[in-house]
Amino acid sequence: MSSSELNKSRRSMLILLAVFIIPVVLAKLALNQQWFNYGVTNQGQLIANELTLAKLGLNVDDFEHQWLMLYTLPAQCDVQCEKVLVSVNNTYIALGKEMPRVKPVALTQAGLTTSQAEKINSKKWHIQAMPALAKIEIKQSQVLIVDPLGNVILSHIPPKSDKQLPQFGKSILADFKKLLKYSRIG
Repeated sequence: MSSSELNKSRRSMLILLAVFIIPVVLAKLALNQQWFNYGVTNQGQLIANELTLAKLGLNVDDFEHQWLMLYTLPAQCDVQCEKVLVSVNNTYIALGKEMPRVKPVALTQAGLTTSQAEKINSKKWHIQAMPALAKIEIKQSQVLIVDPLGNVILSHIPPKSDKQLPQFGKSILADFKKLLKYSRIG
């Protein structure tokens, strides 16, 4: 073998090794340095402590064993609260063919005004006064995703600004679509 053929052979071998070794090294670095947010598929916050409808003072049979989009309204529903209510209603409508599997529920502390009720399709919504147990368990306004067995799974905290409302609705919708896709119940 001539020296040029030997150099060509070595170069080919080094390129071949680099093609197989560099991706493994980069993957190991990415894993160790936590370059990616791996293992997270949900948009909302998973509920760490066991929380059920019974602990909130609600009866699961009242909701016909459906998935629930449970919005807990604050004590004073201001303009931002109304916008969140409309956003949650629009998210419910965006479920499309999956709408019959989901029941939107509003837990109010002071009841809905007529203007608030007009902004949503109140025939589809289950509007109820917030039970005393729910006031103890739930400290802030949020949208909870509840499975047909009455377990609270995810929580979405409403945004403070109007600019974040579309993303808020999209994150709820993404979580619901994923849950409904893999669920055989409800």
